[in-house]
Amino acid sequence: MNKILIINCGSSSLKFKLFDDRGEAVIAQGLVERISQQESPIKIKYEEQVAKFTAAIPNHTTALQFIFNQLIKLGIISNLDEIQAVGHRVVAGGEYFDRSVVVTEDVMNKIDELSELAPLHNPANLTGIKICKKLLPHAMGVAAFDTSFHHTVPERNFMYSVPYEWYSKYHVRRYGAHGISHQYIAMQTAAMMNKPLDELTMISCHLGAGSSICAIQNGKSYDISMGFTPLSGVQMATRSGDVDVSLVSYIMKKLHINNIDEMIYILNKKSGFKGVSGISADMRDVEQAAADGNQRARLAIELYVNSVIRYIGQYIAELQGIDAITFTAGIGENAIEVREQILKHFNYLRLTVDHARNDVRGEKRLISGDNSSIQAFVIPTDEERMIAMDVRRLLQKIQ
Repeated sequence: MNKILIINCGSSSLKFKLFDDRGEAVIAQGLVERISQQESPIKIKYEEQVAKFTAAIPNHTTALQFIFNQLIKLGIISNLDEIQAVGHRVVAGGEYFDRSVVVTEDVMNKIDELSELAPLHNPANLTGIKICKKLLPHAMGVAAFDTSFHHTVPERNFMYSVPYEWYSKYHVRRYGAHGISHQYIAMQTAAMMNKPLDELTMISCHLGAGSSICAIQNGKSYDISMGFTPLSGVQMATRSGDVDVSLVSYIMKKLHINNIDEMIYILNKKSGFKGVSGISADMRDVEQAAADGNQRARLAIELYVNSVIRYIGQYIAELQGIDAITFTAGIGENAIEVREQILKHFNYLRLTVDHARNDVRGEKRLISGDNSSIQAFVIPTDEERMIAMDVRRLLQKIQ
């Protein structure tokens, strides 16, 4: 039976999910971590089993070769010819791509060109595409972009108030991110509400190490917290989120930083939960420290919650009311208290939380009260399944 492989290639990791030919049932999934380090932990889940390995994985080519060999050894596939298509998550699609596309040389060149917008992601994503073309020359490649869903955002929401030539010449605008996740969550929310997607107005909260809030009107992206790059928007694990740009030059002078890249690195990698708490980039660690009385940890959580509240409040006003708020990703799916702290700020809109329903981690569930004016949900995201749906659609076009 033919199968669809979905790849998410990071700078030092590789995640995959193997679906049936309809892009519905997950046959196997796994993760290779710490690529290029001395030893890489590798995990493959299939049926009700988990196979764990440790191996020297110097690069992504070796990682994929290892995965393919194990898929055959474990009897998950008989040979590589069973994989008829490979879908790749790509972070930045710029203004070129408003949907998933079949990979061509032109597509790869554009992904490479757009690495300026996502220097930590697009090069790794492109590496995965090239390796799969080499190792699976018979399989159709598909690129799915995190920015595509946000192509429906109106100009008044994606433009910055800077010289217009910056946009016309250099494509400076708000691109957003997590579009694959937000699109999936919108579809799932509509299904849970038994409401046509094109009639759904909601706010999707993708809260994880990277966090973004998306305003969705009639099933389409209307506004997004992340901007030109994934650095802006709400506070995140190690990213600062929104800051006054004048702060950059001020701190560079104070700390005698002469290289702007060093400053951007600090805002990307040493800020957020990690920078404020001084403890960890992981919300679970910060929550525990806050519970133990650590004031900086408590402040980090308060800053995070407030940043999310600001965007939700702004988007409710922009959308002139909403049907639902949905939480997803690592924090959104698991941080019970954070969800409650966020939602209680909208009690004035008669949005109520059912405490028993909200006592859930990683499950799809309605968490608002029966009489709530706005419904609130927790829905685990599944970007790989969303990509698999697009791959299936493109396969049907050529069959």
